Amino acid sequence: MADIHKLAEMLKELDDQLVNCMRCGMCQAVCPLFAQTGREYDVARGKLALLDGLASEMINDPDGVNERLNRCLLCGTCAANCPSGVKVSDIFLKARAIMTGYLGLSPVKKAIFKGMLSNPKLFNSLLNMGAKFQGLFTKQADELLGSSCARFNAPVIGDRHFKGLAKKPLHKTVPEMESAPRGDAPRVAVFPGCVVDKIFPQVGEATLKALNHHGCGVYMPKGQACCGIPALSSGDTDTFDKLVKANVDIFKEGEFDYLVTPCATCTATIKELWPSMYGGYAGDKFDIQKIADRTMDISQFLVDVMGVEASEVTGKSVTYHDPCHLRNSLGVTSQPRTLLNASKGCSLKEMPEAASCCGCGGSFNLNHYELSKKIGNRKADNIVASGAGEVATSCPACMLQITDMLSRREAGVHVSHVIELYADGLPR
Repeated sequence: MADIHKLAEMLKELDDQLVNCMRCGMCQAVCPLFAQTGREYDVARGKLALLDGLASEMINDPDGVNERLNRCLLCGTCAANCPSGVKVSDIFLKARAIMTGYLGLSPVKKAIFKGMLSNPKLFNSLLNMGAKFQGLFTKQADELLGSSCARFNAPVIGDRHFKGLAKKPLHKTVPEMESAPRGDAPRVAVFPGCVVDKIFPQVGEATLKALNHHGCGVYMPKGQACCGIPALSSGDTDTFDKLVKANVDIFKEGEFDYLVTPCATCTATIKELWPSMYGGYAGDKFDIQKIADRTMDISQFLVDVMGVEASEVTGKSVTYHDPCHLRNSLGVTSQPRTLLNASKGCSLKEMPEAASCCGCGGSFNLNHYELSKKIGNRKADNIVASGAGEVATSCPACMLQITDMLSRREAGVHVSHVIELYADGLPR
């Protein structure tokens, strides 16, 4: 638990950020959770009103406050549409940190974050072991999507349709990479992210293939840790700081012009949250900001830096889902679409409400699955309504959620990452 002086300082910082909210209610019109529940405490305005009296509320009803703060997807839609520019996601992350400092982490989260996630070698070993034995507990659900479901009722898994752990994670196929650029192409650091590494290694391989095709030098060091967003979202700032520090110490040793990642969540975390939320040694701030300034989504990099342009050649219809962290946090929307239209044999077909949240929200999906499923089913409805036989996105977490929703209804729609489709059309 945090000491009282640190809590008081964090509360003061929170108060300074809350004053900008005009309580206009604009967030009601865009919040995907409020659209499902209609409850004021599920929308940003209601939560910000709660935080006005957080010091007293967390003493009177700490569990109630904690529960309401965690009923949020952290999708950033409210912040992106706020006329006052309130940084809602940052406020909620700080509030969660305050509550965790006051209440402490649950034993389960402590074991996951402090025992596993903060130790990359142990984390990798445990999941590698899990990949070997997962077949004992799961069975195939949808052959097209490669999804699975539980053989019997199990906690956490429940009745979900999910992608299993890859038989061989990316860090086993490509433990590290260091290559020189060709000609005047840039040298690029690659941060695959946990979900790509352990569930969608083909996305990481497609990223490396595309970079090599364009002559980029690659710096992908071994020993990378989680970007830290799961711990930060649960208020565990100590583990977040430890993970940021571990990654920065690895990447600052290399020479590179850009850092790219195929994970929208990792991109937003590194670019936005590493500089703003890191609370460790102040001397690390310069290196953190230096990395953040050079961080880009892989589609953004290929289009904006390498000059990839859409082709007029048409092909199979592919629709696109905008990941919240890419659209709302970073304003990256056109580049993935350009990359799709530059992919051989693909033609973009927009779906209704392409920018709406898929309902994943990381731990929100675990804690509030029924709500997550309702939001996700709306996304699945829009995907099917597009008439496309494939849906692409730029976030592996969104891929997991969309796979679950489409697999349940046997929609016959394939789920891909944009970079996969682009790399598939490149010469071997």
